[in-house]
Amino acid sequence: MLELIIGMGIALVLNQTFRGRGVVRTIAILPWALPTALIALAWTWIFNDQYGVFNDILLRLGLIQTGINWLGNPTLAMISVIIADVWKTTPFISILLLAGLQSIPSDLYEAQAIDGASPWQSFRQITLPLLLPQVVIALLFRLAQAFGIFDLIAVMPGGGPGGATETVSLYIYATVMRYLDFGYGAALVVVTFLLLVLVVAIASFFLTRSRARAAGEV
Repeated sequence: MLELIIGMGIALVLNQTFRGRGVVRTIAILPWALPTALIALAWTWIFNDQYGVFNDILLRLGLIQTGINWLGNPTLAMISVIIADVWKTTPFISILLLAGLQSIPSDLYEAQAIDGASPWQSFRQITLPLLLPQVVIALLFRLAQAFGIFDLIAVMPGGGPGGATETVSLYIYATVMRYLDFGYGAALVVVTFLLLVLVVAIASFFLTRSRARAAGEV
């Protein structure tokens, strides 16, 4: 959901006409284009308790007195992984939404402006209903990726501390490759796949109904 909110804001900005828009769009996609393992390694350095950039900024601002072990605390490790994942995947969401925004006819906004509608009213009555197909696709993609996230967590906290950041894919990997329990690992893969298909089907059903209802109100 964080990626959707932030991605929507970025897409709305990139949809505007301004000088250097092409360069800004290129820069905005870089986090998604870079390899995930490289991104995870960079964020590991950023959150390092000894020489990390994040701790250094907080120390200079006087917000903390000593370095925080971000990846050594269960709660902070999960927060760190979420921050890194949001930074990595938000550009993908913004690109999907930007494509949808560019397909909306400008005549609709001009008609709304003539009627005296505010920007928020135009967004709620035009942009959001017509953008629902892209929102559905973005949510389903992120749902599938969340189930399969592996390399980011494997490189950063490695599922620790104490299994606090262990995901399904990381648990399956440990079951098969570390404990050599192939039968149980295969069962986990099948169950996870079926669960993902079920969740995606349910989400797609309800979101499609919402999209159809919203399109009928425009």
